[in-house]
Amino acid sequence: MSLKEAIQVYFDREVLPFVADAWINHDKTVRGYEINFNRYFYQPKQLRTLDTIRADILALENETEGLLTTIIED
Repeated sequence: MSLKEAIQVYFDREVLPFVADAWINHDKTVRGYEINFNRYFYQPKQLRTLDTIRADILALENETEGLLTTIIED
């Protein structure tokens, strides 16, 4: 849909043929576009491997001098 095209013209052409009882609430009608920045710009970070996570947990256990084992066994 072009921003210059009338909303009713677009609605009649693209919506009504598929949903005959559709209607427009003109009080809430807004003209414009929404840009989903996550879709176009987000790049997820690589997840850590299970071996790396396990090594970190064991290192923390060594730092706490067996505190986690004591908690779990009690």
